[in-house]
Amino acid sequence: MAIEIRQMQREDIPRIMEIERECFPTPWHESAYLTELVNRSAYYVVACKDEKIIGYAGMWIIMDEAHITTLGVARDYRGEKAGEMLLIALLDEALVRKARRATLEVRQSNTVAQNLYRKYDFIPAAVRRGYYTDNQENAVVMWIDNMATQTWLKKFSALKEQISKKSQVISEGSR
Repeated sequence: MAIEIRQMQREDIPRIMEIERECFPTPWHESAYLTELVNRSAYYVVACKDEKIIGYAGMWIIMDEAHITTLGVARDYRGEKAGEMLLIALLDEALVRKARRATLEVRQSNTVAQNLYRKYDFIPAAVRRGYYTDNQENAVVMWIDNMATQTWLKKFSALKEQISKKSQVISEGSR
């Protein structure tokens, strides 16, 4: 079955919290997600497979900048492109809302995530020392400096097309 991306709803929060606790040593509280759902600057989505939530992601759009706040995929579904599809959904919405830049923080040890972000032209810009409170691990700050360039838009479009074709193959193969 193909992976579907849709906006996060209040009733999704219990499953989001299960994935949150699986993905992050210091999980957000449920109240944080409830607040984000009514935050006009925020945009949160979920990835579903067979109607089960398998991942989620969110960001804030402030002025012309998208700040990706979270992205998590349930352990049993990693490697199925759900994280990449969530990232694409966020970047698509950022473009709709006229964001020109995007940023995020990622654990220095999380090279899998860093590689995904690099694929979409996020580049390391700084290190926040001791950013993660659970173990004082550093965060790598990554940026896309100008999503409005034709070069970036063309690359983004090509990457989206690749993922779309792959998910179509998964969908057709599951019938």
